Amino acid sequence: MQHFLLTDFSFFHVVGYMAAILIGVSLGLVGGGGSILTVPVLVYLIGINPVVSTAYSLFVVGMTSLVGATTYMRRKLINYKIALLFAVPSFISVFLTRRFLVPAIPEEVFSNGQLSVTKSHFIMLLFAALMTFASYAMIRQKPLHGEEMISPRVVSKRFICALGAVLGVLTGTVGAGGGFLIIPALVLFANLEMKTAIGTSLLIISVNSLIGFTGDISHHQIDWIFLSEFSLLAIGGILTGTYLSVFIPGQTLKPAFGWFVLLMGCSIIIKEMMQF
Repeated sequence: MQHFLLTDFSFFHVVGYMAAILIGVSLGLVGGGGSILTVPVLVYLIGINPVVSTAYSLFVVGMTSLVGATTYMRRKLINYKIALLFAVPSFISVFLTRRFLVPAIPEEVFSNGQLSVTKSHFIMLLFAALMTFASYAMIRQKPLHGEEMISPRVVSKRFICALGAVLGVLTGTVGAGGGFLIIPALVLFANLEMKTAIGTSLLIISVNSLIGFTGDISHHQIDWIFLSEFSLLAIGGILTGTYLSVFIPGQTLKPAFGWFVLLMGCSIIIKEMMQF
């Protein structure tokens, strides 16, 4: 197994480790978004296999979000009842997806003699599609709360549970925390205030991701040294982000970050398509 250490000073590795800090800062500021950068960073900058990267991403995002959630706990900005209602079906679907669905995806997803789509290509293209969807949600200026928002809907507990389960499958497949999808769901459907939605999202993401990661331990040889180093940098970033969140409105940063995510998503699509 190849090890990547902080003493590896290649240009791309250094940029990858710096990106780990950015991932944490984004999670701390807006409660999501940074997690969808983890897989591209691990694949294109660190050089890890895409399937393994989705597993590593779950660990990094899970540990980082857990640290961030503790900060919001101290500020009493977590709704535990909603977190439990939303998270339990999500936890189950993430674990089952990582334990059974992802290993069941064939190494060659599609082939017609001229075009061959491998498992790695499929995961990266699915990931890029999710990134472009997420970028739209972050770029659009329509507020999630306030006078212009549609009156909050009364949604059944079954709907929230079903939403959690669907997001769990997405989280498990591509290794993203899903905060960019969880936060709008919590604000629009659970009527949570934005800051409380961010804290609740971080708690859900942390347990979601770590439970999903346990489904991968038996399938991959884990480089714990690298994971520890990368996660520590991301944790430093989320501590910085949660501190800055007191002074900087997360909504202000979302459009700029959304354009960055859109650019990355398009770049991944182009890069993967060129390999066909």
